[in-house]
Amino acid sequence: MPKDIAVSQGHDSSLTPVKTNVRQRIFYGLGDTGYNFLFDMGQLYLLKYFTDHLGLPSVWAGSVFLVAKVWDAFADISVGTWIDNRMNIGPKGKFRPFIFYSAIPLALLLVATFSIPNFSLTWKIILAYLSYMIFGTVYSIGNIAYGSIVPAMTKNSQERTILASFRQAGGTLGLLIATVAFMPIVWLFDNESTGYLAAVTIFGIAGASLVMLSAKNVEEHYVIKPKEKLSKAVLKKSYGALLKNRPLLILCVVNVFTFSAYNVKLAIQIFFAQYTLHDTSIIPYMGFFSIGSVFIGTIIVPNLVKYIDKVWLYIIGCVIWAAADLTAFFVVDSPFAFVAFASLAFLGSSFINTLNWALISDAVEYGEWKTGIRAEGLVYSSYTFFRKLSQAIAGFVPGIVLAFVGYVPNAEQSENALFGIRSLIYIYPGALAILTIVFMYFFYPLWNDKYKQIIGELSKRNAEK
Repeated sequence: MPKDIAVSQGHDSSLTPVKTNVRQRIFYGLGDTGYNFLFDMGQLYLLKYFTDHLGLPSVWAGSVFLVAKVWDAFADISVGTWIDNRMNIGPKGKFRPFIFYSAIPLALLLVATFSIPNFSLTWKIILAYLSYMIFGTVYSIGNIAYGSIVPAMTKNSQERTILASFRQAGGTLGLLIATVAFMPIVWLFDNESTGYLAAVTIFGIAGASLVMLSAKNVEEHYVIKPKEKLSKAVLKKSYGALLKNRPLLILCVVNVFTFSAYNVKLAIQIFFAQYTLHDTSIIPYMGFFSIGSVFIGTIIVPNLVKYIDKVWLYIIGCVIWAAADLTAFFVVDSPFAFVAFASLAFLGSSFINTLNWALISDAVEYGEWKTGIRAEGLVYSSYTFFRKLSQAIAGFVPGIVLAFVGYVPNAEQSENALFGIRSLIYIYPGALAILTIVFMYFFYPLWNDKYKQIIGELSKRNAEK
């Protein structure tokens, strides 16, 4: 077995603490660049492709996201259980094979979702459901392993924050490139449907390549193998332990708020640019400046956590986000204001999205301390279960609201429709950011002092085994 992988039966107190190097951090971050190339195509452009090019009614288009993401949420739990229950851990590690071998099928399925034939409306709806649901299942297989690998890479909380920052930077780079480059590729073609297919093919190839490079270059140092294959009774106990993991539960709840808000903004921005600002060419510039501002957050968060509690930083990010969006609702009426306030809102969201990955890794230790059960895959997949529910909401809500306010594709919109689009991009995320502040401040228990206490007790407990 290669020297970078050590398999422990039950606990890993005997292993020497490991710090990640720059190469590992960069390639770990590039993995999320790849996943964003693959994932963001659906979050950014699939709703508009379904409504304006495939001809699906907005309610049906939104329902595809609702059903597919609820399906994905349960797929996440199944994949997490599968990973934790894996007994035959080879030289490639516990997590990396899932990441590597799912990449190419994922790229092919992405292309399939944007190349649905012009059949009858019924068949188009059926194929939209099937293609996006299968895509989500394969995405779960790779991405659950990718997220779960962090506790296997390092046990140091500061190191995890650094990895989370590199992941956020990589994901933001993927989102930035997807936002800036996608539509210009589409516009190269006279037929926009052909342009969509060409663009997702390019991003699919690039995304799969980066994911596989990430899997080949990250290292697992703390691979904990189950002592025996989990029985139904043990699995039931493991699931029950999740209900006692209060940090995990709170993170799940607030991510329903923040992630649905974030994805609604992404899905609606092209509608806002086209129908309110009458300038879709602003989207690449908006992506460059607003999503580019996220890099500021990913750079400063690892330094700020040395002096400020992670939970306080999380709340500060929500305050910045809420203030930007709720102000923008009243004042944005030009491309310049659109870009300026979007940049400020995305800066605030970068605090949240960066810290999420560090906080969920901390929740693994809390669960082990509270129940004696350590299950990285199950904890992470439970967390992503709720993120997928938020994505379901983010895909369904715009479709319902657009239908309710009388949205008509590729036409001048009524005042009611314009108000609905403005509310979706500003009021919806701003209000949910405020709700997140309330939950984190009053209910989240794992502030820094408590985490340090838990790590100390776990170290002592493992040393006595």
